[in-house]
Amino acid sequence: MQHRLSFVRLGMALAIFMAVLAPALPAAAATLCVGSGGSGCFATIGAAVSVAAPGDTIQVYQGVYAEDVVIGKSLSLIGKNPANTIIDATGLNNGIYIDGLDHAGLSSVSVSGFTVRNANFEGILITNASNVSIVGNIITHNDQSLNYATTTCPGLPAFETSEGLDCGEGIHLSGVDHSLIARNDDEGNSGGMLISDETGPTHDNSILNNLVKNNIYDCGITMPSHPRAPAYQPGAPFGVYFNTVMGNESIGNGTAGGGAGIGMFGFLPGARVSDNTVSGNIMIGNGLPGFAMHAHSPFENMSNNTITGNYISGNGADTADAATPGPAGINIYANVIGPSAVTGMVITKNVIKNEAVDVAIKTAATVEVHWNNLNGNGTGVANLSTVGTVDATSNWWGCDMGPGSSGCSSSMGPNVLVDPALSEPAVPNGVPSDQH
Repeated sequence: MQHRLSFVRLGMALAIFMAVLAPALPAAAATLCVGSGGSGCFATIGAAVSVAAPGDTIQVYQGVYAEDVVIGKSLSLIGKNPANTIIDATGLNNGIYIDGLDHAGLSSVSVSGFTVRNANFEGILITNASNVSIVGNIITHNDQSLNYATTTCPGLPAFETSEGLDCGEGIHLSGVDHSLIARNDDEGNSGGMLISDETGPTHDNSILNNLVKNNIYDCGITMPSHPRAPAYQPGAPFGVYFNTVMGNESIGNGTAGGGAGIGMFGFLPGARVSDNTVSGNIMIGNGLPGFAMHAHSPFENMSNNTITGNYISGNGADTADAATPGPAGINIYANVIGPSAVTGMVITKNVIKNEAVDVAIKTAATVEVHWNNLNGNGTGVANLSTVGTVDATSNWWGCDMGPGSSGCSSSMGPNVLVDPALSEPAVPNGVPSDQH
C-alpha cells in the first residue's frame, strides 16, 4: 500500500512539473501565407512578419508588394517565383532589410524567390546578423536616390559610411558572418554587391554562383573596409576577412562610373581586407580591371588573399594613383609609405585574355603569380614598383617559347622572375561553363 501511494505521489509530481514546464516549451514552427493564393493569407508581407514567431515560414504568393520589409527575427521568407513575386520599393529605403543592428543576435533568416526592385538604397540590406541565406532572387533597379553628378545619396542612413557613389548597391552585407548569398541575379543597380564592415566585422561568408551584371556606376562585387559607423567610433575599421567569392559572373559593371569586376579596397590605417578567396569567377567587360586591389594607407592588412581559377577578359584600365598602363586583367596596388601588408597574395590558375596587361603589380611585397594563362601579344606581368618582386615563374605566356617570344606576352619592369615558363597552357584556356 505504501509503495502504491509513493507511485501515486510520483505521478502527481510529474503531472505538476509538466504543467509548469508546458508554457516554456517552444511551439511548433508555423507556416503563414501572404497574397491571394490561399485562404486566410495576410495582405502584406510586413503584416505576416510582424506576427510570425521565430522559426516560422512565410510563403508569399505571386503579386506586386509595395513594401519595405524589415525582418528582425529568425524566419524563412519564400516567394512563389521571382518572375512574378515582386517587392516594389518605389519611394522606400529598401526592398528587404534584415536588421540585426536593432535586433541583437539576429540569426537564421532565409529569403528566396523574389524580385526586389526600385528601392532608394539597397534592394536587400543585411546588418549585424549570422547564418543568413539569400538565394535565388532578382535584385534590380535599386539605388534610386543616387545623384551621380554630385556623388551623393540623399537620405542614406548615417551607419552606411563612404557610400555616396552607390547608395549601398543591390545587396549589401555589413557586420554579417557565416551567411550565404547564392544564385541571385543582381542587375541594373548602381553597383552589384557590397561586402563591408561599417557596423561590425564581415567574415566567413560565401558569395556563390551569382550573376552580377550591368551595374554601371560601381564594381560588380566590392569588398572594402569602410570607416566605422558613428555609433561605433572611434576605432580602426572592423575588417572583411575569410570570405569566399566563387563561381560568380561579373559582367559589364562600372562602365559609367569606374568599377572592377571584383574589388578589394582599403583606404584608412588599420583597414583589414584579408584571407579572402576569389575563385572560379568570370569577369568580363568591366570598367576597371577584372580584379582590383587597392591599399591606400599605411598599416593596412591586405594579406593572404587568393585569386585563383578565374576567367578574365576585356576589362578596363585602372585609374588615378592605381593607374595601369592600359586595360588590365588583375591590378594589385599598395604603393604607400610605411608598411601595408599585401603579403601572402597568390594569383594562380587564372585565364586572362584581351587585356593590354594581364597582371599589374605595384607593391613592396613579393607577389606570387604562377600557373596562369597569360594570353596574347600584350604584357603578361608588369611590375610597376621599383622595390617589389613579382615571382612569375611557371606561367603560360601564350606560346611555347616563353615571354617575349613572337606571339607571346612579355614582362615589364624590374624584378620579374619568369623562368621557368610553361610550354603549354596551365589550365583549360576557354570560358568556364555557365554557372547558373
